[in-house]
Amino acid sequence: MTTNIEGDIWYWHHNVSECYYHIQLTIKYRKSLFVKQTEEKLLETIRGLKERYAIEISHVGFDKNHVHILCRFLPKYSGGQVIKLIKSITAKMVFKDLPEVKKQLWGGEFWTDGYYIATVSRRGDKTIIEKYIENQGRKEDIHQLKLFEI
Repeated sequence: MTTNIEGDIWYWHHNVSECYYHIQLTIKYRKSLFVKQTEEKLLETIRGLKERYAIEISHVGFDKNHVHILCRFLPKYSGGQVIKLIKSITAKMVFKDLPEVKKQLWGGEFWTDGYYIATVSRRGDKTIIEKYIENQGRKEDIHQLKLFEI
């Protein structure tokens, strides 16, 4: 997989991407299982995602029953695909190397079905992007541009 990363901009074939994603994943039944050993196993597991899947994870923050991740990935993946990949690989490795964790989750799953995902960009928040789009075009033609809320 050929990629070129310059700062926040990621070049891949003819595509350019600079989207970051804030993802939050919760342990099944909101069990407080993030202790040092579990956190270390999760971090160890996700380190290999960049080379194998072009998913770069830059920051990880743990609470007792959930984790926040700041990452970016190539636009050939959807957010749902990346989350499914992260959940499946991390759960498999945690259960394999820390079997005592699986005993505490009677359903045999590590993560809840749900998740949170939001995009993050250095270009600005939603309001800044809306203003940028509204102000596109030549000054004399700006009255022709109509922005529709869907």
